[in-house]
Amino acid sequence: MASVLVCLLVVGVPGLLTGLAAGLRGWVLAAFAPLLSYAIGGLAGPWAAALGLPFNVWTYLAAALLFIAVAFGVRWLTRRKSPPKPEQTHWTTLAHLAVAGCLIIATAAGIFAAVRGMGHLGAIAQGGDGPYAANGVRYIATTGDGSLTGTGTVNWYGDGQPPFYPNAYHLLAALQYTLSGSTSIPPTLDVNTMLLPGLLALSFIALVREFRGRAVLAGSVALASAAPVISTYESMNRGPLYPFLLGLTLTPLAAVALRRYLERVAPDTGFVLVAVAVGLLCIHSSTLFGSILFAGPALLPRWVRQWRTIGRDLGWLALVGVISVLVAGLQLVGAIGLANGPLPYLGWPVEWRATAALGALLGFQHLEAHPQIWLSIFLGIGLAGFRRLGPLRWIGLTALVTGLFYIAVSSTNSEWIKALARPWWDDPYRFMSMAALPLSFIVGNGIASLYDWLRERLPARVPAMALSGVVLLGFVVITNGLYWQTNGDKVAGGYRNENPEKLIITPGEEAAMVELGKLARPGEWAMNDRYDGTTWTYALSGVRTVAAHDDGTLPPSDATLLAKHFREYETNAAVRAAVARLNIHWVILGEPAEPPKPPVWSPGLNDLAGLPFLTEVFRDQDSVIYRLNG
Repeated sequence: MASVLVCLLVVGVPGLLTGLAAGLRGWVLAAFAPLLSYAIGGLAGPWAAALGLPFNVWTYLAAALLFIAVAFGVRWLTRRKSPPKPEQTHWTTLAHLAVAGCLIIATAAGIFAAVRGMGHLGAIAQGGDGPYAANGVRYIATTGDGSLTGTGTVNWYGDGQPPFYPNAYHLLAALQYTLSGSTSIPPTLDVNTMLLPGLLALSFIALVREFRGRAVLAGSVALASAAPVISTYESMNRGPLYPFLLGLTLTPLAAVALRRYLERVAPDTGFVLVAVAVGLLCIHSSTLFGSILFAGPALLPRWVRQWRTIGRDLGWLALVGVISVLVAGLQLVGAIGLANGPLPYLGWPVEWRATAALGALLGFQHLEAHPQIWLSIFLGIGLAGFRRLGPLRWIGLTALVTGLFYIAVSSTNSEWIKALARPWWDDPYRFMSMAALPLSFIVGNGIASLYDWLRERLPARVPAMALSGVVLLGFVVITNGLYWQTNGDKVAGGYRNENPEKLIITPGEEAAMVELGKLARPGEWAMNDRYDGTTWTYALSGVRTVAAHDDGTLPPSDATLLAKHFREYETNAAVRAAVARLNIHWVILGEPAEPPKPPVWSPGLNDLAGLPFLTEVFRDQDSVIYRLNG
């Protein structure tokens, strides 16, 4: 519970106060608060590092006060020169409460699914991306290094070249870890993950509200957004792709900020649009591009109706772009350097034919055993009642663009497709999740359209609120609680196994890593293998390891040398020199993810038992710890 409260405090309050100062209110304020907080933290960390300052609670608070002051200033300037028109109120109080109820149900379904999959809060994610994020969060919390290469330093140190990586997620998670007083990183990561479906539902509510949609549509879309396994749950299973998932849930807010700005170009709306663009970029570079794919089609109906505004709109958007470049210059320079750097870009293999990819989208079924058939049915109803979306009909173009992009990425290895897909690493999983957003919105329109159909045919004496409640809750019931059980089962593949010994990070390995934290003195490192669970050692114990990620691309020369020759410590002067440079005092080995021959992937770590320069100090069914003598 403490981790949840701290998460809400760190991710919610600074952005909430900034949004209030900028003039945001109601659902839009609530939805924008997390994104504004990530913009604050995502800028504060790298700029503090550039100025030689640590990133910590005080740095974050100082940056938040600066953002609040700027937001208040631009709002004051706006009101002084051109007072904004009052926000239109077209939902009744009862309608607001009903939408809030739908948000609560969607959030609860997401939490239940995520926690069902994890098994418990504090479970260790088994995917390859997990240790990168976990070690990065621990590193920031321990060192205060908020730079854009800091999270990679744990694995690429010395003469290694840590890659650029947007770190807003890791920066705020590091504060949560520090403030919660937790002794381990996984609870912090798990709390953030379980709240993601609720964030997506809230973002969609704000989208409907901003485009003057009906309350029944907002509630329907909120419920529909929490159901598809292909939106957030599948990527909770693999990786997990923490920054991508966070950015995905906040993507719809780009359309909200874009509309507010173009409908009333002013300092306050411009400030919010800049903050949204920068915040999405700070979470992950691909998120900003994804938001353009999502929100870009919203410009089309505006320009069709008011074609004379095209030049004006582009000019004002260019101004926002210039300001964003100045504010987020560190991130942009880092992204350009990564694209032009030595890190290889290979793309993903073809998944299947284009027709099969289309079927996967329409069935809300990627690699799952069964399609989510009720979502497909309501998708069809939503398409049939598409005209009812009114000002939100552009979402159909978003679905078309993102859907075609997924089909292309999953069915061809064309070089130009791979080049276009580079911000997302040509990953079909990510493109399917992006396409799931507008598709789930149309599913929500299907629910609202069913309500409209019934409303037109039932006697007028049937209360509208009662009917909407029956339809919305009926959707929850027929989808077995928004598919929370089957979605949770999908998440489970990335966290647990009926046979714990088949996990990548087994309970025995976790116990050994925690034990090493008790044995080692501050500053002492441990030698380990890159392809067993011990890459989590730093996150779980605070002890640095030679390998902190299963990504062995362009590793430090010391890591390469030791992986090949560590067992030659007594006879190889270069090995002893590397051990001294890294202050290695321990060796920790776990069970490899897949049993190789010989039993450890790194040849320098095979057959260590009995070597005179090592003393065994701990062993369980999966792991062993040696102390380096002398």
